[in-house]
Amino acid sequence: MLNITNNKLNKKVPLHHFVSAQYINRKHGVYFNRFLIFFFVACTIFLFLPWTQNINAKGNVTTLQPNQRPQTLQSQIPGRIEHWYVREGDFVKKGDTILRISEVKSEYFDDQLLQRTDDQIKAKNNSVSAYNDKLAALRLQIQALQREQQLKFEQTQNKLLQAKLKVKSDSIAFEAEKTNFKVAQSQYDREVALQNDGLKSVKDVEAKRVKLQETQAKIISQENKYIASKSELLNAKIQLNSVRANYAEKISKAKSDLSSAQSSMLDAQVQVTKLENTYSNYKKRSSLLYVTAPQDGFINKAIKSGIGEIFKEGEQLVGIMPANYNLAVETYVRPIDLPLIHMGEKFRVQFDGWPAIVFSGWPNVSYGTYGAKVVAIENFISDNGMFRVLLAPDEEDHEWPAAIRVGSGAKTIGLLDDVPIWFEIWRQLNGFPPNYYQPEGKAKEVKTPKKKK
Repeated sequence: MLNITNNKLNKKVPLHHFVSAQYINRKHGVYFNRFLIFFFVACTIFLFLPWTQNINAKGNVTTLQPNQRPQTLQSQIPGRIEHWYVREGDFVKKGDTILRISEVKSEYFDDQLLQRTDDQIKAKNNSVSAYNDKLAALRLQIQALQREQQLKFEQTQNKLLQAKLKVKSDSIAFEAEKTNFKVAQSQYDREVALQNDGLKSVKDVEAKRVKLQETQAKIISQENKYIASKSELLNAKIQLNSVRANYAEKISKAKSDLSSAQSSMLDAQVQVTKLENTYSNYKKRSSLLYVTAPQDGFINKAIKSGIGEIFKEGEQLVGIMPANYNLAVETYVRPIDLPLIHMGEKFRVQFDGWPAIVFSGWPNVSYGTYGAKVVAIENFISDNGMFRVLLAPDEEDHEWPAAIRVGSGAKTIGLLDDVPIWFEIWRQLNGFPPNYYQPEGKAKEVKTPKKKK
């Protein structure tokens, strides 16, 4: 009933006579007013409570180090699958054989390829040894020719010296005979003059004539000897030049044979090196016929699963998950939020499938989230238009659950500055970004040192 008149019915009409009036409590309005006052005061106090600004992002569980992440095994050579030694889910140790393959190229079909290549190497090594022996023999031959040349040259020089001395001797003898001839001619002329004067007989003149003729004959004979000795001297010079030319030709031929043998030996050594390289490649290739585990882990999936299936080099054959790994979370943040994240920044992580009660603004009240810190920030934007941030477990917080597996999803909450709730509501309503701030350690580093005056 509306109170639109000053005549109060409840004052004129006693209500306590009615049964329904007994169920009416006049204090309900007072209690309700008190409730409204309390609610208003509580809301006012609530608006001034601290609220932790945060960045929400999504990511997935990964490993801290690249070598601990799931990987696929490839073959360096093309081949054909012959036998599998493991099944999916098996645990393998480092070096365990996973599968065996066979060659598909015809040049590697020979089972005795390594042995035959080794035989070729031995044959070429023997050829190199033979060339070394030939080189040693040629060097000895050259040394012998050089010694023989020296001796022959000395011998010819001696003959030349003898010929020179003989020429000199014959020249002196020839001059002596010419002097004798002049003396005999003078004596003969005096004898003829004395005969004409009647002082010498004809017999004396004839004796001088005979002596003159004998002297003339000796001159001719000695001249012949002198010419012959000069011919011998010329022959000695010719023989000396012949010795030089002959032995120079022999030594040059021997040196040419030596150079040819050295060239052949070097060529044989090159062939030996090539064969040894080929042998090493064949040996390494034979070891690649067995695909082994690079580290301890579990077989995830056989990508090439058939027997007799042919694949190319570099194709993925099987996936393996390392057994020992350190968990981490990779999350992606928007470019606008990237300046708010620093190395060592605190994050809260909620793993998919793990029960959690999350109060993003009150991380200490949340349940089921785990602490993390920033260990790496990507410097280049990812394909999804966001920046990748790597989070590692926080040693000061609870340990992450052991049941978490690599690849599962996760939600991350980056903890930023503490502000009042009314400020956060105002920021959200206006669409403003969180407050930009610097951690205490970073802020100290940013301060520039004062210059000394």
